[in-house]
Amino acid sequence: MASSVLLLWVLTSLPGTPAPLESPPPAPASAPQAEPTTAPAASAGDEHFTRGIEALKARDAAAAIAALSACVKAEPTRVDCRWELGWAYSLENKWIEALEQWIEVQKLKPDHPDLESAINQARAQAGLEERLAKPSEPTPRPPPPKDAKVRIRAAGDVMLGTTVPEGHLPPEGAEGVIAAVRLLLEDADLTFVNLEGPLCDSGETKKCRSSTQCYAFRSPTAYGRALKDAGVDLASTANNHSGDFGEECRRETEATLDALGIAWSGPPGSVATLERNGLRIGMVAFHTSPACNHLNNPRVARALVRSVADSHDLVIVSFHGGAEGAKALRVPYGKEKFMGEDRGDLREFTHAVVDAGADLVLGHGPHVARAMEFYKGRLIAYSMGNFATYGRFTLSGAQGLGMVLEVELDRTGKFLSGRILPTRQQGEGIAVPDPSGGVISLVRKLSAQDFPRTRAKVAEDGTLSP
Repeated sequence: MASSVLLLWVLTSLPGTPAPLESPPPAPASAPQAEPTTAPAASAGDEHFTRGIEALKARDAAAAIAALSACVKAEPTRVDCRWELGWAYSLENKWIEALEQWIEVQKLKPDHPDLESAINQARAQAGLEERLAKPSEPTPRPPPPKDAKVRIRAAGDVMLGTTVPEGHLPPEGAEGVIAAVRLLLEDADLTFVNLEGPLCDSGETKKCRSSTQCYAFRSPTAYGRALKDAGVDLASTANNHSGDFGEECRRETEATLDALGIAWSGPPGSVATLERNGLRIGMVAFHTSPACNHLNNPRVARALVRSVADSHDLVIVSFHGGAEGAKALRVPYGKEKFMGEDRGDLREFTHAVVDAGADLVLGHGPHVARAMEFYKGRLIAYSMGNFATYGRFTLSGAQGLGMVLEVELDRTGKFLSGRILPTRQQGEGIAVPDPSGGVISLVRKLSAQDFPRTRAKVAEDGTLSP
């Protein structure tokens, strides 16, 4: 969507966006002067297109669809109308209709910027909806052992160093970034992290407006070994940095994780599955982008989680959502916005996925820890904060606090026990245990503020209870 007029409008509204280029200087007096020309007449679709773009800016999907459809009807070969109409349909998660428009764009202008990623995204979302609409057939399997349980450890955002921009790889290597907290990750039946950015040795990015304003991440594929050696079994690739270097790097990340034996979820319809202690466990990772399992499409999210619950003993849902930064500590009611983006209604989403069968919900994305609550006996951690984010993150105050969240569940998904193991980052982003327990007191305070009736009780030592 990078070349969509909607996103261009958002980007040019951001602080720090370069001003438009100045008009060229007047020609010297001795230069021949051009004859005056008559402005070209407006085409039949111009007025409709202008109204459609204004509606897109206001995120009024219905008005945008009406205006841009009129533009397409007036001028069927007009590429800009069809391109933006596809994005208008996407605002309402109408992926079949969006795909139809973008396929027409492909016929008219095969080299249109960002067309391939838009078509892939729409095709994946439309295919997922079609699959979920079909009745699922249960997979016969023996019941799990009566005393089966699983102890999970989970951490938030992990980015162990980036090759772009230059100079942000840790001198001590990826292993050194998490060496001091490795035992915290290893000591579990299964360990989860959010992989904030791709593991990739190739690809190109379009996110860098300058060498100083470049927040595109790309960690070398070799860095994946540090995660595997630290005991990581599950990874989310559903976040706003997983596509920083395009589809090629998404696929290279997935191949790297597969080779390491780390199960992953991120793209539409993807589910990570593994077996522990006689239990079949599924993990679904969501993000507020339709390039991933889509947090902002609650109907499909519920259906996807329900389908995973039908074929697994336990279900973990991971989500990357919410506003970002030091001021994003609270979990508000309703949708959150950040830099013009819809970052989700997290209270609605988390409760919906628990209703659909999730046994544990793990949040990340705001780069600070947030509150925890119990909903229908299931623990929801709204954000676990930054865990190991080397070189490109602000780590002052609450943004430097992280955790390893431990949760033990029985064979039915019932919460047995939990605790917060506090961490923090020092220097450029070296993760270390935090004896002061700063994140424990923060989560206790936020949980009481945001969820006074359903909060997780957080003891001085980090022990959690409903």
